Amino acid sequence: MFNNPTKPKSSSETSKEQNRISAGTVITYDIVAKGGFRVEGTIRGNVTTAGKVVISKGGLIDGTLICQNADFEGKFSGKLTVQETLTLRSAAVIEGEVTAGKLAIEPGATFNATCEMKGNLKTLPKDGSKQKERSA
Repeated sequence: MFNNPTKPKSSSETSKEQNRISAGTVITYDIVAKGGFRVEGTIRGNVTTAGKVVISKGGLIDGTLICQNADFEGKFSGKLTVQETLTLRSAAVIEGEVTAGKLAIEPGATFNATCEMKGNLKTLPKDGSKQKERSA
């Protein structure tokens, strides 16, 4: 459905919205959104969102991901920046570079990545560059 352009949503409403990439869908492009994502298909490119990203079993992101929180059960390959908490479920497979505020890994998850812990990052980098400011 299309949003009514005469009635803008507040930022708190927008960030609670979730975009869904269904199984069998392949997107090869850069995506910028305010709401979170549930990825059951494949994204090849860069994703930036102020919301939460969930990669379901069978889902894949190959590229750069910048988000507030992430919960992975599927696969990720590339550069990952998570402002708050990155949670890896037992079926998750992560390869690449990871910067996160907090990291939770269930037994069985595959984590083949360089990892930099930053505490909760105060702001998300817009370009994927390293964030210099951090909280304790």
